[in-house]
Amino acid sequence: GWQASIDFNPAGRNTGLYRHGNGKKKGKNNSSLDDDKTQAALRLLIAVDQALEFRNERIHEGTLYAIDHLLTAQFPNGGFPQVWREPVPHEAIVKASFPDYDWRTEGRIKEYWDYYTLNDGLAGTVTETLWQAWETYQDQRCREAVLKLGDFLILAQLPEPQPAWAQQYNFQLQPMWARKFEPPAITGSETQDVISTLLFIAEKTGEQRFLTPIPAALRWMERSELPDGQMARFYELQTNRPLYMTRNTYELTYDDSDLPTHYGFKVGSDRQRLQAEFDRVSRGKKAETRGTSVKTLAKNAARVVLELDAEGRWITSHDGKPLVGQPKLKPGEQFISSRVFCQNLRRLGDYVMAAHRNER
Repeated sequence: GWQASIDFNPAGRNTGLYRHGNGKKKGKNNSSLDDDKTQAALRLLIAVDQALEFRNERIHEGTLYAIDHLLTAQFPNGGFPQVWREPVPHEAIVKASFPDYDWRTEGRIKEYWDYYTLNDGLAGTVTETLWQAWETYQDQRCREAVLKLGDFLILAQLPEPQPAWAQQYNFQLQPMWARKFEPPAITGSETQDVISTLLFIAEKTGEQRFLTPIPAALRWMERSELPDGQMARFYELQTNRPLYMTRNTYELTYDDSDLPTHYGFKVGSDRQRLQAEFDRVSRGKKAETRGTSVKTLAKNAARVVLELDAEGRWITSHDGKPLVGQPKLKPGEQFISSRVFCQNLRRLGDYVMAAHRNER
């Protein structure tokens, strides 16, 4: 798989032990599923391999190698860790439960990334990647891995009064600490990703059991929304009170008036859309697809081309809001945003693809 930083300088601080290239013999040799790192790289390789009709031997071999090793990161219960270095251990398969110890002061583990993880949309991105691999190569292992991951999500749903999901679990499938500002809790963000993932798996496979956990989770979302319609990132175990951290000391609090700015302690609620999707999938109806017109796509593409500066870059001015990776930029400071780059490249690609289809 892949890590966040790739450095081909043998003397670089972030240089890893790469299969090919200028790596370090004693460099990092672990791969990350956090923030869609390995998944996005692998999806790109699969798409390129397919576009080249599997004729580029190096790309084809590297893609299959990555798929093989992603499958070794799946635990017997279907879950995945945040980071893996080698085939994961075989742990007992149990159903999720609340911690039977004082989770506020106990249960902190430094290498939390080795345990079952749902943080930052891991379930959805891993599922999408494995399903793309299945559709492209018809490798039955990938389809089975998606089913296993779906079964893990069913196991990982906490019981009433909080039939939802946590960011991080120990091997007893109890919510556990991750970073110092990520306590054991029910999470408003990852719960929504899990619901979306279960809907995806149910629709793609036709397996109705993946819909079973969703109604209770949607009811939990409805009664847990904040007065402004948002969801708290964390809800205290069993009490379901929104849980926050103080800005400087990272102490647990119910007060949301002095939050750290580098992390989203509140997230949007997508409950109504998820409910509509559940209703649609339950009835076996296909999703409506409305493509954007070529004329509109052409306007979008022209606009992003005009936004390039004299050196061919898209420049962004910092608006003061938190950024991924938490760089320390002042409001108004200019930088090159990878998010903007990807969005604009997608707009250009959408137009090129649509125009190509029209020419046929």
